[in-house]
Amino acid sequence: MATIQLGIEGMTCASCSARVERALGKRPGVDSASVNLATERATVIYDPGAISPHHLLDAIDEAGYRSVTTEASLAIGGMTCANCSARVERALAGTDGVIDASVNLATERATVRYLPGSVGRAELVRVVEGAGYQVIEGGATDDPVEVERAARERALAGLRRDLIVAAAFATPLVLITMLHMFVPAADAWLMNTVGMRGFLLASFALATVVQFGPGLRFYRPGWKSLFASSPDMNSLVMIGTSAAYGYSLVATFLPGVLPAGTVNVYYEASAAIITLILLGKYLEAVAKGRTSEAIKKLMGLQPKTARVIRDGVEAELPVAEVRPGDAVVVRPGEKIPVDGRVTDGSSFVDESMITGEPIPARKSEGDEVVGGTINKSGAFRFDATRIGADTVLAQIIRMVEEAQGSKPRIQALADRVVSLFVPAVMAIAAATFALWMFLGPEPALTFALVNTVAVLIIACPCAMGLATPTSIMVGTGKGAEMGVLFRKGDALQGLQEARVVALDKTGTLTEGRPALTDLELAGGAHRSEVLRLVAAAKRRSEHPVAEAIVRAAHDGGLELPEPDRFEAVTGFGIDAVVAGRRLQVGADRFMVQLGIDLAAFAERAVELADAGRTPLYAAVDGDLVALIGVADPVKPSTPTAIRQLHELGLEVAMITGDNARTAHAIARELGIDSVEAEVLPDGKVDAVKRLQRDGRKVAFVGDGINDAPALAQADVGLAIGTGTDIAIEAADVVLMAGDLRGVPNAIALSKATLTNIRQNLFWAFIYNVVLIPVAAGVLYPAFGVLLSPILAAAAMGLSSVFVLSNALRLRSFRPALEAREATGTPSDAALAPA
Repeated sequence: MATIQLGIEGMTCASCSARVERALGKRPGVDSASVNLATERATVIYDPGAISPHHLLDAIDEAGYRSVTTEASLAIGGMTCANCSARVERALAGTDGVIDASVNLATERATVRYLPGSVGRAELVRVVEGAGYQVIEGGATDDPVEVERAARERALAGLRRDLIVAAAFATPLVLITMLHMFVPAADAWLMNTVGMRGFLLASFALATVVQFGPGLRFYRPGWKSLFASSPDMNSLVMIGTSAAYGYSLVATFLPGVLPAGTVNVYYEASAAIITLILLGKYLEAVAKGRTSEAIKKLMGLQPKTARVIRDGVEAELPVAEVRPGDAVVVRPGEKIPVDGRVTDGSSFVDESMITGEPIPARKSEGDEVVGGTINKSGAFRFDATRIGADTVLAQIIRMVEEAQGSKPRIQALADRVVSLFVPAVMAIAAATFALWMFLGPEPALTFALVNTVAVLIIACPCAMGLATPTSIMVGTGKGAEMGVLFRKGDALQGLQEARVVALDKTGTLTEGRPALTDLELAGGAHRSEVLRLVAAAKRRSEHPVAEAIVRAAHDGGLELPEPDRFEAVTGFGIDAVVAGRRLQVGADRFMVQLGIDLAAFAERAVELADAGRTPLYAAVDGDLVALIGVADPVKPSTPTAIRQLHELGLEVAMITGDNARTAHAIARELGIDSVEAEVLPDGKVDAVKRLQRDGRKVAFVGDGINDAPALAQADVGLAIGTGTDIAIEAADVVLMAGDLRGVPNAIALSKATLTNIRQNLFWAFIYNVVLIPVAAGVLYPAFGVLLSPILAAAAMGLSSVFVLSNALRLRSFRPALEAREATGTPSDAALAPA
């Protein structure tokens, strides 16, 4: 299966996105399709052997919408015949994401139309080069976010143009109608000057321009969706305004066919409705643009050029031309262009835009640097290791985009309602017309028409469609600014439901850099010899404890021989042969398994464990020779993070393979509620399952390879970003800073976002529940109150703007710790919606 993201133009409400989703989902070979109204993007999982992206675009077009594509023109050198051009054309056309490609041998130019979210210009250049030819012009790059932004700007410009035209013609129409109705003297002058016939013809002319000029944007998709038995907002607007305009048309030119007392015109209503709806859609589009500012900020972090040394010459090149292994020079104040490893020089680098950590990090030879971060002081040189889509920044952007495009479970409620909403509204409108016609006062036809139009206009599913995705967009974007990456939108909902936070110890609670603190020897053993043998045996292990022992041996000036044999016994220790002697090093359970008596060190081992140190044992040729004490210092931020988790009402558990006494000593020091100790790597999943008993939701935090299964088993997995790629891939949330305080901050943001979504959904639902009956005239019998279609149009537009504005309030969310430091109040204050 492959995953592709497609930009879509023309969707206006939740019914539109649902329609596109169904159209894509029905195609053979499509596993699933999810369409996000706020991002105007579809995420499709499909079988590339059964269906091509081209067919997916056809599905979007057939549904009545437009897909966002872009075009590149490449000047190609080296082609000599028709076979050459055909070869390049086949290579380009066979690239994933390319819709069509045409190569002209005479002009030596290729024209390629492609999906900006699936392939980029740099990859097209590599395809041409892979076919054995050269792209003569270089340096131009494309950016899927920029392509979609340009498409949205074109759509916004068209909306603005239509709004101006509609307002220009509707305003005088509404004014002369108001004059006609409310200013008798002016009305008399108007009738004497142009007469009733002239007034009607002028109204007809002004309304017609609005109805079939700017209003035409509702007709095209409205008719298409109506005939496809999938009516949407466009259908409601089209039917409502057409009814008002059509009735007025009959009253103007064929008044005799209408019953006596019903010859009225509603030109101003149809024109004002279209104008107000366009105003609402314009304000909505502007606000939707602001919800994606986090992505824009991340994209803005990417430098355009890099200073690269090639063949001993320093040259400034476009970032797209940097290759792995290139030597890159960075000067003070410059952005680091790509990911790499420092080879010469040192400096302090501001990584706050990636990790959320405000203090610049020192970088020297051997340290990793991340593209998009800012070099603060010194100059240095580094070798590029990751470029393009492989950089950390590109992966962060991709994670945020995927999270913004996904649907949490709470969205399912809105989707179910929307699928029935528009047909239900049309049924209510029909019932309204019938009731007013048969039970209403005279002129019954007029009352029936006005109230039916009001029902059709007031009931727009836009707000329901925007309620969840806009909050998800802003919430995940805010998380990215804080160094908290939600890889899935559903993690935002799952995290705030967690009742237990389970923490791995090494590298999560602690620094992950243990130090050798004790080496107790059995009678006759020599310290330097035992340390030399144990360190030699451990040097092939990647465990942090092994690194601590090897580091201590190096610090003592000991030379370490290569082991003749090495075997890691997972969860127990190591078994090796060094200089002809058999070394077995590990936990007490390993020694017990080997049948080695530990009585000589029993009391001392208890003392070490009670002091929070990990006791290990070393045996040489089957004899116990040493007790080793290793301590891994707790991260300075850990106590604060655990205190915050408790303030959030959460239970905190620790899962570790460490000695039980050591684990409990650390738990007492940190105030951890429960401990699962001496857990083998493959037992962490069972430990998480035990915590999940009674239906409790568990969030697990880890950083190592052996944490990946537990991260996947937990209801929500949080990976420390400084950990392994495998752990990060298994997690739902990534904490880029490696700071445990990101956990309560992520939970606080999750709570704030879900609260915001609930507020949006409540408003969207209650708006329709309350105002549809009012529009139908339910208040008229008791209070004589009817809702004007013009006011209905204004209320409909405001509902979407309200939902978007409420979602944008999440941008002012502050992490819990920052809120406490700034206000001196408990961190719970930061949990309320911003």
